[in-house]
Amino acid sequence: MALWCCVSIPLVFFGAFFGYKYDTLSYPTVTSSIPREIPEQPWYFATSTLCLLGGILPFGAAFVELFFIMSSIWMDQYYYVFGFAFLVFLILVVTCAELSMLLCYFHLCSEDYNWWWRSFLTSGSTAFYVFGYSCFWFQKLEPSSLVLTYLLFFGYMFMVSVIIFLVTGTTGFVSCLWFTRRIFGSIKVD
Repeated sequence: MALWCCVSIPLVFFGAFFGYKYDTLSYPTVTSSIPREIPEQPWYFATSTLCLLGGILPFGAAFVELFFIMSSIWMDQYYYVFGFAFLVFLILVVTCAELSMLLCYFHLCSEDYNWWWRSFLTSGSTAFYVFGYSCFWFQKLEPSSLVLTYLLFFGYMFMVSVIIFLVTGTTGFVSCLWFTRRIFGSIKVD
């Protein structure tokens, strides 16, 4: 109750104060209200294909450290390299941002302007690989109670995967938003 009253409520008012003072999001160029027709895209530009392929690189940047983190959580081992874990987290964030901006650029070059959800899903698909890796890693555990161990492990790993999905997806979206505002803001329209 004290945390709610002393932390959450003041932060809500603090965020609202700065949120109302912040300017609204404006477009860097003049756009038409009539949407243009998007040309036929190749099969490898489909959202499902990009989500499958877009999560491999960020997952590959962090899966070795994920092994040590999961070992420390589920096998009662000590984890003491938090600085290295933070460095891997930064590498993961940078990889998600760069990959999302690159794929957004490819779509914009092929005249596909629907990048909002695609940028979120492409970098957020790293979480599917994390959950798949946790299913593969579960074979190393020796479950004592069938129902409790399965429910506990997969429940927690599902929640961790959802958090990773939200963090990496938000990273991809914010980086693509910054990227598109930057490139369209530099266009000189006479």
